[in-house]
Amino acid sequence: MTRLPLLLPLLSPRAASPPPALTPPPARRLAVAAARASVQDAVMSAAATGEYPCPVSPPYPAVSKDVELRRALTASARSGAYSSAAVVFEDEWLAVVDKPAGVYCEALLSALPCSTASSGDPSSKPNLHLANRLDRDTSGLMVITKCNKVAAKLVKAFTEHKVKKTYLALCIGYPPAWEKIKICSGHGRSKHGAWRVYAMSDVGRTLPGGSSVRDMSTKFEVLGTDGEGQYREPSNVDIDDIESITVQEKAADQISNVDVKNHMIFVRAYPQSGRTHQIRLHCQYLGFPIRGDVKYGGVIEWNGVDCDGHALHAESLSFVHPVTGLLVTFRAPLPSWANETISTMG
Repeated sequence: MTRLPLLLPLLSPRAASPPPALTPPPARRLAVAAARASVQDAVMSAAATGEYPCPVSPPYPAVSKDVELRRALTASARSGAYSSAAVVFEDEWLAVVDKPAGVYCEALLSALPCSTASSGDPSSKPNLHLANRLDRDTSGLMVITKCNKVAAKLVKAFTEHKVKKTYLALCIGYPPAWEKIKICSGHGRSKHGAWRVYAMSDVGRTLPGGSSVRDMSTKFEVLGTDGEGQYREPSNVDIDDIESITVQEKAADQISNVDVKNHMIFVRAYPQSGRTHQIRLHCQYLGFPIRGDVKYGGVIEWNGVDCDGHALHAESLSFVHPVTGLLVTFRAPLPSWANETISTMG
């Protein structure tokens, strides 16, 4: 007897039923929905009453758009050609590198010597992560971790402000009457997406887009003004009894005399929080924007020379090593503008 082949029905792609969609657990769906509803309610309430908090620092100047675009294009080209990171410290778990100004952070990952696999074995290539970030034109110390576990610990340390940092900045503006100060303010994005300073009383209030004002604080010490002063090592500002400013309103209008506002101020900053552009914003609010920081009121040209970036340097980092548990402190070599400033100080 002849056996006939078993005919199976052909299923067309259209007839095939799609795989069931993965849905989060009911409790999680409810929590996400509640969070979204809360944000939407806050935004709608603030919009309806016109009660969005007002920033106390000025918006970006019009000229900054073209300057920032030009600098971004230059930095993109530099980052693509950047091939050898300056390593300050390295062990089997992390590396501390000195980022040059005008280079994007991500360029350091491929420029680190250990970023390539050894002996042609792809599995030997470390899993590199940026534990902290610096603005494009800011130079100085960055930490790169080599495995996920160490990355998680260090990112947590930075987020919880357990990493002590110091920065150097060369500013042009009004000479401060104080030697050391602490400034506390709000921080957030305005309706145009720009980072701005807000009053401390606005912390927690909703901004356009659904974000909220967050607190930020920075301690400053003046190292020199117009070449007068003395460079010194970072001090323990945690125990120093210094004057404190709590921002509640717009900065007072300064004297318009050009001779008064064009002073060169060399400062060290000790950020107590880690908000975006924090030091740059606080320098602007205090009346001495960082040289070359066009976005936040800094001069584009100084002493006949165009500024190709802002004069801000991540000078030092101090933290507990995520594996050994030892307190480690690192210092970056000074950039040329800092060395020149120090050499003129009497």
